[in-house]
Amino acid sequence: MTRNFELPAGEDTLLRCSHFPAQSAAKSLIVIAHGYKGFKDWGMFPYAAAALSREHEVISFNFSHGGIGEDPQNFTELEKFARNTAQREIKDMEILLSYLSQHHKFGSLPVFLLGHSLGGGISLVYALDHPDEIAGVISWNGVTNLDLLTEDQKQEMREAGRTHVLNGRTGQQMPLDAVIMEDLEQQAERYNILERMKQASFPAVLIQGSEDGEKLQRGSEQLVRLRPDIGWVRVPGGNHTFGTVHPFAGATPQLEQAIAATEEFINNILAG
Repeated sequence: MTRNFELPAGEDTLLRCSHFPAQSAAKSLIVIAHGYKGFKDWGMFPYAAAALSREHEVISFNFSHGGIGEDPQNFTELEKFARNTAQREIKDMEILLSYLSQHHKFGSLPVFLLGHSLGGGISLVYALDHPDEIAGVISWNGVTNLDLLTEDQKQEMREAGRTHVLNGRTGQQMPLDAVIMEDLEQQAERYNILERMKQASFPAVLIQGSEDGEKLQRGSEQLVRLRPDIGWVRVPGGNHTFGTVHPFAGATPQLEQAIAATEEFINNILAG
């Protein structure tokens, strides 16, 4: 039975979380991080979390500034979304993982981060910053560069302090403030995933649809070239969401393959 809970995240914000309890003796704790313009209840995430809870404790959550508030399905907090820096998302993960580590049920379990899209990149940076806390990172169609802004958006931020990004599904023009670009510039070294991963040794796997965006595929290719020990599982026919949609219309063979590859990676790590 899924249990929802909330954690204060400072500045009048909350982390809204869902716990999918392990259906058998838990092997690990999996924390699922959604991507840009995503949320924990989007399409495939509840299904994937429930599937992974067969043998693991699973927590999914909404980033505090991801734009989703009390309404779990709609973007009603656009002013928070406008200030959602990478720094803010990493801080959210610190708050959540600190809480989970102190919780008697989760504290003793190895922790795996499963990030989709931008959440994959944020998970890698979190693990780079806290290598001793994380047993491994699973990146589903993940970014290797946290900068998702176009040159036009950056120009508008410089001139007007704010730009917008279209949410293709809802038709909303979602605001983005210059603070997002400034954070990327000020912490460029910290966010340089490819450079930092050269020195890192924590295990990771990239699980990616063969039809995922060209830029993301190129990033994966660069990462596995730098770290040949990182597995790159290609899912034939899988797009950026493994063929799933929102509202969820059921699992796809591609999503099932991503879930199976995730379980295999974790089992291999735990087997040592």
